[in-house]
Amino acid sequence: MDKKQKIVCIIQARMASSRLPGKVLKNINNHPMLYWVLSRAGRSEKIDEMVVATTLDDSDDPVAEWCQYNNTHCFRGNTFDVLDRYYQAAKKFQADVVVRLTADCPLIDPKLIDDVLDAFFENNVDFGANRLPPPFTRTYPIGLDIEVASFKALTEAWKKAKLPFEREHVMPYLYAIKDRYNILVLEADNDHGSRRWTVDTPEDLEFMRALYKKPGYQIDFPWKEVLKFLDENPDLEQINADIAHKTFFDVDKRSKQK
Repeated sequence: MDKKQKIVCIIQARMASSRLPGKVLKNINNHPMLYWVLSRAGRSEKIDEMVVATTLDDSDDPVAEWCQYNNTHCFRGNTFDVLDRYYQAAKKFQADVVVRLTADCPLIDPKLIDDVLDAFFENNVDFGANRLPPPFTRTYPIGLDIEVASFKALTEAWKKAKLPFEREHVMPYLYAIKDRYNILVLEADNDHGSRRWTVDTPEDLEFMRALYKKPGYQIDFPWKEVLKFLDENPDLEQINADIAHKTFFDVDKRSKQK
């Protein structure tokens, strides 16, 4: 019988967001956004360990301090080479499989995480996701983004990826070139890819705070419940409807100054 593979969920979080500084600890319904991401993802039935991956920069001391106070694993690594940060965190926590999430997605769905993991294992792939970033298409709302990779594939990407966007966005080396690796993308039943449920701007934060005021929106509401509510209250999504989503070619200009 094969040894069970250890699944480690690594959530990247840093305070120095270019469009909304300090966003990962911004308050939503009496808790910082990072709390909601951890609490919701932590309800996955398949994840073995949760880790917040932040940077060594002094500006991220509050993230590390919050994690320590809340008994949450925290790994501190490279500021702009996020691929190196992920690899080093995965290595430290002895991951066989890595789930990549970002700390600006407080509607992340634990059942959807498990669905992606099921598809990953059932199809025996190197990389699985429920979306690929622009210029690819997507069917799940922006903000439900889940990526899964074997530690072996992550290690190869860490060794071979050279381009700035490959280092900053962690996984592009595994899927940007067709047939380089065996990959799988889980699709939604219908196309909801234009819906924006992430927090990267003040407008996004306003939208999320308004949504979280809905009674019953605590830890365990599923994403399809959110979908139903927003279909019934379409004005809410107009708050951040004009925000353009980044592509995987976008890199933080500040990295070139280091």
